Amino acid sequence: MTESVYVESSIISYLTARPSADVVVAARQVLTASWWGNTGQAFDLFVSALVIEEISKGDSEAAQLRLNAVADVPLLATSSDALAISETLLAHGAVPQSSEEDALHIGIAAASGMDYLLTWNFKHINNAHTKARIADAIDALGFARPMLCSPEELGLEP
Repeated sequence: MTESVYVESSIISYLTARPSADVVVAARQVLTASWWGNTGQAFDLFVSALVIEEISKGDSEAAQLRLNAVADVPLLATSSDALAISETLLAHGAVPQSSEEDALHIGIAAASGMDYLLTWNFKHINNAHTKARIADAIDALGFARPMLCSPEELGLEP
């Protein structure tokens, strides 16, 4: 059985962005492109309407590149369970109140039974301080929690 990956918006942004002069951003761009072109083929990849909404913003040419990158990636529904998980994450402080979209990404991935949530968002999603709180909130609701990780953590080789 192939493992499933919810691809959060930051991944698509790093994948399609112009090369950065910032060494950390540039490294993440290279890792993302390598993961997407190689390792990602070993997984069932998914996005959501929220991802599409987020990557559609900004410069129209850049947005089109992002949209083209996920044109063939199936969409996950934003179910009532996803909304409930998101609300719980916010209510319990696992994700800051100001980061509703981040909580919803996690909610969609958990409600959809994803094995992984792939992200470069280390501030509110893939963060050592928030991971335990996120896990506790999802566990309390009885859902299987996705592994929150970056392309580097999920590996570059299938």
